[in-house]
Amino acid sequence: MKKYLIMALAVAGLASCGEKKFHVEGNITNAKDSVLYFENVGISEITTLDSVKLGDDGAFAFSGPQTEAPEFYRLRISDQIINVAIDSTETVGVKAQYPTMATQYEVSGSDDCQKIKELALKQIALQQRAMAVSRSEQLNVDQVNDSILKMISSYKDEVKRQYIFPNPAKSYAYFALFQTLGNWLLFNPRTDRDDIKVYAAVATSWDAYYPNADRGRNLHNIALEGMNNVRLSQASAANGIDPSKVKTTGLIDIAMRDNHGQMRHLTDLKGKVVLLDFHVFATNESPARILMLRELYNKYHAEGLEIYQVSLDDDEHFWKQQTQALPWICVRENKNAATPTLSIYNVQSVPEYFLIDRDNNIIGRSQSIKDIDQAIKNLL
Repeated sequence: MKKYLIMALAVAGLASCGEKKFHVEGNITNAKDSVLYFENVGISEITTLDSVKLGDDGAFAFSGPQTEAPEFYRLRISDQIINVAIDSTETVGVKAQYPTMATQYEVSGSDDCQKIKELALKQIALQQRAMAVSRSEQLNVDQVNDSILKMISSYKDEVKRQYIFPNPAKSYAYFALFQTLGNWLLFNPRTDRDDIKVYAAVATSWDAYYPNADRGRNLHNIALEGMNNVRLSQASAANGIDPSKVKTTGLIDIAMRDNHGQMRHLTDLKGKVVLLDFHVFATNESPARILMLRELYNKYHAEGLEIYQVSLDDDEHFWKQQTQALPWICVRENKNAATPTLSIYNVQSVPEYFLIDRDNNIIGRSQSIKDIDQAIKNLL
């Protein structure tokens, strides 16, 4: 018995040693007793994978299984963040000092991570320049806006030429697509034809190198939505078409965990009529809106209506309390997500809703739907 037990342990040890893993390790000094988090930056949410309480030398070591396509992670202490991309089983070394780790760190073992560092520092510099211009007392509002738009245009041209188009399959090219200035995407394929081409270029390369990657499919969804929006805008401008009468096809997936911890994909609701609702429970108007949604849900759910509600509340505990008794799908937007849902769906204010037909086509949004009850009835 003892002999077989030893053999079994040996086999288990060999299997463990044979598992392919990546490693992120190094030192973050001047941060004794601080908690360093290692987080996965997913398509729609950020998940904490591991953490460590730092000692005198600030040493840390994290690891994870090899993935089929590049994946994105970050090291975080409070609001100080270092972004890391992993595409194989490499060992990435990071050295930094708190509290300047986000801007003054050294990275080794990965050219992609070095490029991401360059992009992150360029983005921070752009934001600082934009803020300086916005505070200028010598410029009026139009001059400020014009100056900032020129900065953004110049920044995008540089990033496209130096980081995206030369190697669109690289993880840093994907990372560049989702850089922001404040809350706005610098590359916004919803409204800019040239930005659609940039997204499509990266999506096509990811198809070739990582054919089964969810991130590649997500890029295609975003590019498709952008093309539909541009066509809609052009048709309206050229022919005087009422946007409310033009059907916009294609759907960008939303994948978030609901108030019960279950991952819920918006596109999984194909076959149902879906009311995609963006909502804040911590407002005075919330009770009346929830009552209206309950009436719609009770009236049409049996016929095929589903509500997918995205909360924008800061307090997760409060949100879970408010949604505990709601019968529809309730998820919550993480404001630090890599691909902000609000930017992708161009949500300027809340509450806001979109109506989606049984084939996953966006039919309209609040501004273009006069009677939501009748619109739902027509789709059912």
